[in-house]
Amino acid sequence: MIRINCVSKRFGDIRALDEVSAEIHESEFFSLLGPSGCGKTTLLRMIAGFDEPSEGEIFIDGKSMDGVPPNRRPTNMVFQSYAIFPHLNVAENVAYGLHARKGTRVEIRRQVAETLDMVGLAGFEDRQPHALSGGQKQRVALARALILKPKVLLLDEPLSALDRQLREQMQTELRHLQRAVGITFVFVTHDQEEALTMSDRIAVIFEGKVAQLDSPLELYRRPVTKRVGEFIGVMNFLGARLLAEESGGYEVEVEGLGRVKVPKRQAPGGVSGSRLTAGIRPEMLTLEFDDAEIPGRRANGKVVDTQYLGDMTYYEIALEGIGKPLTLSMRNTADRPILEPGTAAKVRWGPDSVLLLN
Repeated sequence: MIRINCVSKRFGDIRALDEVSAEIHESEFFSLLGPSGCGKTTLLRMIAGFDEPSEGEIFIDGKSMDGVPPNRRPTNMVFQSYAIFPHLNVAENVAYGLHARKGTRVEIRRQVAETLDMVGLAGFEDRQPHALSGGQKQRVALARALILKPKVLLLDEPLSALDRQLREQMQTELRHLQRAVGITFVFVTHDQEEALTMSDRIAVIFEGKVAQLDSPLELYRRPVTKRVGEFIGVMNFLGARLLAEESGGYEVEVEGLGRVKVPKRQAPGGVSGSRLTAGIRPEMLTLEFDDAEIPGRRANGKVVDTQYLGDMTYYEIALEGIGKPLTLSMRNTADRPILEPGTAAKVRWGPDSVLLLN
């Protein structure tokens, strides 16, 4: 549906985007994820036609958008501020874009009613904007964009102004809505959890460049660089030294863990040089709570700190040979004890727990 071909954008001496290329599929929920100022909103605005690329080209549905103004593109946009007209009621706000198409009054009312029902606002036609909650205003903005039946819906951090509970509710509703209407969604966010929850694929952007474009599962499990790994969720990082390369993987010496054999699939960015970084997610580590002597991947340590969160407990575990404790998470069960600080701990990990990162 969208092809971004070597697109760069300069604002004076500032290079906001640097040779970005990506393909976004039809009916896909695609997220642009990155910290503030990384260029994700600039890219969204160029897809919408509000800004033009300094270099490169954007295609939508197989057609070049070079010189095509926003109102001639098969896109619509939902802004962070909602941009609802305060002097119009809900129905008038939603119908605003239809009047330019000169539909009959009966047809416009029918489409407005259908669209409001789709976003859960049936019966709100006469409500004024000042009488709406944040979530209801968000739904009005979505309805106004969807009623024009665009091929691509562009969303610029539309949930950032909502409180946590409402935001999580809207994440679910937005994902269900996208599946129901089958429109390609391009969603800008700086919230990693939000992107992982909602997206089919995610482009992680740092300083105007795409660092990794992948599914949420691959991004979380196999980031290609340390920077992507620490941006997506929580990850422990340990120094590692390459000892040998074998047909199926690598043998490395990892601080605190000793010799570890790592499968090649666990080095998604490849291995360059002998000095590496080993990355391990907290949930990929586990504690032994009995005295069974199980051979293999195991290290002895001591609990430094414990954080009980109800369903989970997070531990800070000190191991010999590392300066910073490892973070480890365990699911709480009825018969599983909570270890107090100072308790000796046996840490284990599986063959796919360790990532090798350059």
